Amino acid sequence: MQAVALTIAGSDPSGGAGIQADLKTFHQFGVYGEAVLTLLTVQNTLGVERVECLSPELVLEQLRAVLADIPPGAAKTGALGNREVVIAVGEAARDFDFPLVVDPVMISKHGAALLSSDAVAAVKTCLAPRAFLLTPNLAEASVLSGIEVRNIPDMREAARRIGDLGPEAVLVKGGHLPGTATDVLYWRGEFSDLSGERVETRHTHGTGCTYSAAIAAELARGTPLDEAVFRAKAYIGEAIRSGPGLGRGSGPVNHHATAALGRGKS
Repeated sequence: MQAVALTIAGSDPSGGAGIQADLKTFHQFGVYGEAVLTLLTVQNTLGVERVECLSPELVLEQLRAVLADIPPGAAKTGALGNREVVIAVGEAARDFDFPLVVDPVMISKHGAALLSSDAVAAVKTCLAPRAFLLTPNLAEASVLSGIEVRNIPDMREAARRIGDLGPEAVLVKGGHLPGTATDVLYWRGEFSDLSGERVETRHTHGTGCTYSAAIAAELARGTPLDEAVFRAKAYIGEAIRSGPGLGRGSGPVNHHATAALGRGKS
């Protein structure tokens, strides 16, 4: 049977991030993709000009329509925009019988707010407890954990603290640390470090969306979490390395990267 994955996220008309990146990634992993839209942006590789949130009622109507007809094997969230949408999605997730990957998107690559300041508490209390996996970057991990995350030991402590919020697992992404690109997975009370080659490039738009979408795609295929993260890490590394060089600013990664590169672990 065809594996199905769902993204609940915002739109990037330039195609590098948000639901556009998620659907491209799902397709590359051989998974049928569905999308529930949470917000619209006016943006390109140079910056974000406008963010317009949809009503929580419209978000939930989309979600109900999808779940009633083509239920996914896994889902992910991206930019949710505001407190009301976070709460609505969190409440709906109580009834999910599939794993939910929460990418707690707070700020765009260009510094635009994609989550209102009053929504952070709702992420902690309404969404994190419903998550199978939470995937914050360093800045998001600092906000959610309450500590400044500057190195790998900090990443482990932040992952542990975020784990106390209720998700089954936490992946703290260390892409903004100097040196090797190392992420920390905290699952079942144990830490695993995943390291990859650092690629010096300005074309990293949508890396977080793409990474979490790849994990969700693998989970939809029935892949265990540690293997799913390993495969997704390999995919995003190759997607950055082979970036198409589009745009005059922070361009997109290569969503045509060979997903099989991440299927080598046994």
